[in-house]
Amino acid sequence: MNYLDTYNIWKSKHLEDPDLIAEMVDIEGNDHEIKERFVKMLEFGTAGLRGILGVGTNRMNIYTVALATQGMADYVKEKFENPSVAIAYDSRIKSDLFANVTARVFAANGVKAYLFKELMPTPTLSFAVRQLHCSAGIVITASHNPSKYNGYKAYGEDGCQLNPQAAAKVLELASKTDIFDGVKKISLEEGLRTGMIEYISDELVDQYLDRVFALRVSKAPVEKSDLKVVYTPLNGTGNKLVRRILQRIGIENIAVVREQELPNGHFPTCPYPNPEEKSTLELGIELCKKIDGDLVLATDPDADRVGIAVNHHGEYILPTGNEVGVLMLDYIAKQRIAQGTMPKNPVAVKSIVSTPLADVVAKSYGIQMINVLTGFKYIGEQITLLEQKGEENRFLLGFEESYGYMTGGHVRDKDAVNGSMIICEMAQYYKRQGKTLIDALNDIFARFGVYASKVKGYTYEGTEGMETMAGIMKRLRENPPKSFSGYKVLACADYQISKRKDFRSGGEADISLPTSNVLEYDLENNLKVIVRPSGTEPKIKVYLTIVTNDKQQIPIIEQRLFDAADILMRYIFLDIKVRKSAFRTFFCGFLGSGGAAL
Repeated sequence: MNYLDTYNIWKSKHLEDPDLIAEMVDIEGNDHEIKERFVKMLEFGTAGLRGILGVGTNRMNIYTVALATQGMADYVKEKFENPSVAIAYDSRIKSDLFANVTARVFAANGVKAYLFKELMPTPTLSFAVRQLHCSAGIVITASHNPSKYNGYKAYGEDGCQLNPQAAAKVLELASKTDIFDGVKKISLEEGLRTGMIEYISDELVDQYLDRVFALRVSKAPVEKSDLKVVYTPLNGTGNKLVRRILQRIGIENIAVVREQELPNGHFPTCPYPNPEEKSTLELGIELCKKIDGDLVLATDPDADRVGIAVNHHGEYILPTGNEVGVLMLDYIAKQRIAQGTMPKNPVAVKSIVSTPLADVVAKSYGIQMINVLTGFKYIGEQITLLEQKGEENRFLLGFEESYGYMTGGHVRDKDAVNGSMIICEMAQYYKRQGKTLIDALNDIFARFGVYASKVKGYTYEGTEGMETMAGIMKRLRENPPKSFSGYKVLACADYQISKRKDFRSGGEADISLPTSNVLEYDLENNLKVIVRPSGTEPKIKVYLTIVTNDKQQIPIIEQRLFDAADILMRYIFLDIKVRKSAFRTFFCGFLGSGGAAL
């Protein structure tokens, strides 16, 4: 069946959502738009579903959400005798509708559905799964993507996002089901009346905040803080819980960015609601300047990630996710040692794309640093392994460079409520010493050297974009770069085949991690380049790590390496798109028979 056949089937149906009916009318006769929506099924992967809102099998809508839920229901019924599931949702367009549909499908399939009464941060979903002893969890969110996106994140009974094997099984079960006639559904009213749908109590949210509060590093009695914080939830879910936890640790002077306070899935003042982006924090910085605040906090729409801007003696500086992670690690270790609460054989966990400075800092305190694949589920898995051995107290911190942090075992996902609390606790600690977080970071650089980490994304949207990204990674493997902007490649790790090759010795070593579509290049002069397709956005990401004691060299080296990456991406893209003989001749000549030298 081709995409036009699928389109015609949808055209023959009476669609329940009026927005989908209107879109079907709009695209009639437009082959390109029809193909984009119907050429394939929006696939259920390790991040669940994520896509553009709209009509069709390749879009997020009540039908693709219901189909994914049917697959999840079949999966948990195979695995559990009396399955149950917790469901949360964020402020995005149609998130509440999708959560409603999800609960109704689970209930119709005999799976008890616990549903939050209002929008909630993603970490509360992970907490609810564990607290209610559920078989699975679902949160309707597209994290920090633009407003045209929504998503469906699936969790296992451990509170972690589904592992690849479980996700593959759900996909297999869903693919056997007809999207219209194979999905079971009951009304919300019937589900509530029969007890198959139940709203999650406010007490559970209070329990979550109690667990977060217990993760304060300082165990001294709470005192009123003189820290002045500007907070923006970016029109998302963090507003209530972040403010409540900050007040509990004594921070009462909290100014909220009014334009970004209330839930709004259109994100009118921050079209790309990503706390990594400086533009996203601009309103917060403006307000902070007006009140002479100390710190700007911004949580993304589902409040699992947090970014900051620091008032550093009148200059507003945005530490990277890597830098905040290192600050947390150093602060936690320093304080735990001073208080005599450092556990025996302490452990921290980070992703392979996060800064190696964290490894160096961890070693200085006798902390074991475990490096895992990108995706917080892999950090959550490490906590579960410790828990199974009765050693959960060894865990100090898990973080990713993409602004995700977590300092306890209360959840198995990144937690911006927890992260915001630790950041403000740190800021208050250093303020009492007459320092900012930037001063504290510079102290770390003075001890261990300057580590700069930068990320750049190359966007490839639509169906062709997915093919282009796959083609780029394939070409990089077929024509491995020998150098980047004159910096020789000394070693390359290919996580897809689990091999690391050292070009100096010619030796090869195994990588003891699950396979992943990641290429890592070690360059001379302590430089590193990592290339991977994003799991949540239509992007290929390039990560740089620069280690130098000369800060003035960082922007120069960064520009050289990103210029080289730009050239590489552009030429591969053109090779994929154009494929003309003359161009291929030029391309091969440019790269040389042995690979690219950029």
